[in-house]
Amino acid sequence: MQAVILAGGKGRRLLPYTTVLPKPLMPIGDHPILGVILRQLKRFGFTRITICTGYLHELIHAYLDGGSSIGLDISYTHETEPLGTIGPLRLIPELDENFLVMNGDILTDLNLSAFMDSHAKRRAIATIATYKRDTNIDFGVIDKDQDDRIVVFREKPVYHFDVSMGIYAFSRKILDYVPLEGAFGFDQLMYALTCAKADVFSYPYEGYWLDIGRPDDYARSIEEFERYKDRFLP
Repeated sequence: MQAVILAGGKGRRLLPYTTVLPKPLMPIGDHPILGVILRQLKRFGFTRITICTGYLHELIHAYLDGGSSIGLDISYTHETEPLGTIGPLRLIPELDENFLVMNGDILTDLNLSAFMDSHAKRRAIATIATYKRDTNIDFGVIDKDQDDRIVVFREKPVYHFDVSMGIYAFSRKILDYVPLEGAFGFDQLMYALTCAKADVFSYPYEGYWLDIGRPDDYARSIEEFERYKDRFLP
């Protein structure tokens, strides 16, 4: 199976750490997060890996060329200017009929093989791994009518959302929706696919998932990786 790892972002939310390291090389435990992801991909049967690089790409090359490719067939693309989440796929010369795309800063114990199987069985053009997240509002929320009469009051409500985990299974057909030039993000792709009423499915997951894009989440990932290491690298 083929997997694409998105590793080209500048990681601005993790400054100042990402001044000297690209976000996928931020260490958790004995490995950078990219090393954990590659070991998980190998365990779930992925053999061909393309890493889409940009910011500080030479450090990612140095890490993998130094013997950390763990026997995987790894190739690279490089964007000289930001291409968004989906735009880098245009740089990959050969994409399988179905392939995995994931951000390079995710800590999860999602079974990626089962995820791809679900995508293939549904013959979907895209399958999005999703996770339930709660958003707390620290204020009293008011609903009012057109005359400014208060009709509903909720004290510090909690809203529940299904959010994208940054893990996608795509059919090669998505390239029909991707412009040939310029940046193109996951949000733009979703707008295009849903407007076209294409077969896009959610894959709800209730296990462990953490996006390490913010300092507090990064600190949490270090602590929880050590605590649950066997879940991530059995």
